[in-house]
Amino acid sequence: MSEVKKDSIVARDYGTQDAPRTCYEENFEVSSEYKSSLPDVQNADKNAIKGANVPIMQVGMHNFKLPLKFLTKNCEVRELQASVTSTVSLAADCKGINMSRIMRVFYRFADRIFTPDTLGEILAAMKEELDTSRARIRISFEYPILQTSLRSGHKAWQFYNCTYEGTIDDLDIFRKIVHFDFIYSSACPCSSELSEHARKTRNIYCVPHSQRSKARISAEIEKDAHVPIEDMQAMCLKALKTETQTMVRREDEQAFAELNGAYAKFIEDATRLLYQEFDADTRIKDFEIACIHLESLHSHDAVGVICKGRPGGFTANFSDFKDLVC
Repeated sequence: MSEVKKDSIVARDYGTQDAPRTCYEENFEVSSEYKSSLPDVQNADKNAIKGANVPIMQVGMHNFKLPLKFLTKNCEVRELQASVTSTVSLAADCKGINMSRIMRVFYRFADRIFTPDTLGEILAAMKEELDTSRARIRISFEYPILQTSLRSGHKAWQFYNCTYEGTIDDLDIFRKIVHFDFIYSSACPCSSELSEHARKTRNIYCVPHSQRSKARISAEIEKDAHVPIEDMQAMCLKALKTETQTMVRREDEQAFAELNGAYAKFIEDATRLLYQEFDADTRIKDFEIACIHLESLHSHDAVGVICKGRPGGFTANFSDFKDLVC
C-alpha cells in the first residue's frame, strides 16, 4: 500500500478514502440519525466477551464528586462536597454496562436532600435503568458540627468523616448503613497507675501516655428509622468522653487532661463502651465497631473490632486498620 503526503502529514492511501482530518469541529451538530449510527461496543453480544464468560459481582464508578444537600438534626439544609461510588452486578453473557448511566441516574436526584433513605430510590432506579439484579452506592462526605470548648466557651467546627451506604439485592431488599468516624484521646490506665506509683513511692514526676485514637462505627439503620449524624457523634461522646478538641485555651487544655485522667481506657474498654451505647439504640438494627489507638509508647498500634452478632449481619471481619490512622 502506497503512502501519500498531504498537508505535510504522512497518511496511508486507503483507496478513494481521504486521510482523517486532524481538527475539532466546534460547530458540529449531532443529528438523531448520526447518533443512531454510533457504535455501542458495551452492548455487543456475548461473543465479544474477553476472558471467562462469568457474572461480575460489582462493576461501576468510584469517586465522582458533586455538591449534595444534607439535613441537620435541627432541619437545616447544609450543602457539602460528596464523593460517590456506585456499582451494579453484571450477568454472564453480557459484555458490559453503560457506565455513564450510573451517573445520569444519580444526577436525577442531585437536587434532593440526601438521607440514607434517598439511596433506596436511587438504587431502584439504577436497577431498572441498567437492567441489573443488584446495586450498591456509597456517598462519602465531611460533616461539620459546631463544638464548644470545655471551659473557655470558644466555638469552632469539628468535621466528621461520614458515609451513607445503600444496597439492593435480587429481591429488592434495601439495606441502609451509616459509617461514622469519631476521633478521641485514649489515656492508658496502666501508664496512669505506674505514674502514680512512682510519685507516691519515690516522689518522681511522670507523664502517663495517651494518644490520638479513632473509632469507625458502621450502623445498619432499621427500615423506618433515621439516625442523624449528630446522634452518632453524641453516642460516641457519651461512651468515650474524651473527643479531641477544636479551639482551646489553657483552661481547656487543663480540663482535657482531667478528662483523660477520669476516663482512661484500654482498646478493650473503648470497643465495649461503644458496643454498650449502640446496642441500646432501637433505631440501629446491626453494627460493627473498629477502633485504633495510635500508641505513643509502642511503635505499633492497638486495635479492636466488635459487632452486634446478628445472624446474617456484620461479622467483625474488619481488617483495613491502616485506613483508621488519623
